[in-house]
Amino acid sequence: MRRFKRTLVAAAVATTVMAGTAGWAVGGEQTVVTGPPAGAAAWRADHSLPDPEAAPEDIARFFAALPEVRRHELAARHPLVVGNLDGAPVALRYEANRLALAAERDRERARAADRSLGAPERRLAGDLADRYARLLGPGRQILAFDPRGRGQVAEVYGDWTAARHTAVVVPGSDIDLASFDRTHDRYGTPAGMARSLRAELARQAPGTPTAVIAWAGYTTPVGVGLDAATGRLAEAGAPRLERLLAGLSALGTAATPPAVFCHSYGSVVCGLAAHDIDGTEAADLVVLGSPGMRADSAAGLRTGARVWATRRNSADWIGRVPNVSAFGLGHGGDPTAAEFGARPVPSDGAHGHSAYFAPDTRSLRHFAEITLGQYADVR
Repeated sequence: MRRFKRTLVAAAVATTVMAGTAGWAVGGEQTVVTGPPAGAAAWRADHSLPDPEAAPEDIARFFAALPEVRRHELAARHPLVVGNLDGAPVALRYEANRLALAAERDRERARAADRSLGAPERRLAGDLADRYARLLGPGRQILAFDPRGRGQVAEVYGDWTAARHTAVVVPGSDIDLASFDRTHDRYGTPAGMARSLRAELARQAPGTPTAVIAWAGYTTPVGVGLDAATGRLAEAGAPRLERLLAGLSALGTAATPPAVFCHSYGSVVCGLAAHDIDGTEAADLVVLGSPGMRADSAAGLRTGARVWATRRNSADWIGRVPNVSAFGLGHGGDPTAAEFGARPVPSDGAHGHSAYFAPDTRSLRHFAEITLGQYADVR
């Protein structure tokens, strides 16, 4: 009974601390965007095409057998499907997503100019058109784009097919199409994290081809509320992460499996996906600013990847959230605790919840070493 009371109190404290954290707003329940890509109905109505929810390896085999001209025809006819189809060639996905983004940009520009709509609707349409236009900028490689809900997006930095070492960044709360590459809180965004990691890889291994994916491919919590304190959104996001990794593995283009970096609530997603991730899909799972992984130990994740936990800096507010799991609240054991059994990653120089990828921090340096497979240097 005493243990039960302690757990209940800890859960209440966790919620109170999170809700009172400076700079955070209490968030409402989010509507999950999941299932097949947008446009799946038209794709399924087309003839002789695989189910868009087929296994990524089946998708990869389908496209490998197609003539080049047929691939481009499908990208043009079904851009929202091909652009989000795990197992499709990455260059074809870039092509399809440029078409999808251009179509959405033009649609929103037309809405912004439509005087039959109210001023707030026109402003929102104009903002969306501007976001889509930025994603269409020269050199951008958009691996996934879904305009539904708050919007989801993934971007590749570097040449994925030529890379010898790769990484994937999985973000936490408050990340969507609007905040994916925001200019403030630079290293708290997936785009900022990915760019910083790739720059550090280039510094440590000049001349070695590397690539990093910034993946905002699931519905994240907004602010702090039940969505952040429970695993509901992580349970919906975990299969999407696993499909991404399985699709990249099925293409067989990267020389080594990627290291996956999971920030904040993203580490809950990674923890739930872990048991479906083998060593061919991801070499390493690295958590940072983690509230827990929905497991009591690294062994409990049942994954073929190495598990690493980045030591929290003293200014990271997540350290004030008790690691509990009761009545569906909380995310379990502290991955940084010795008894959890994860490999420790020092983070000297990092300050705050979103600074682990900041330049000149030990955490960033070690993240690059993990990506490069230089494990002995992480100490």
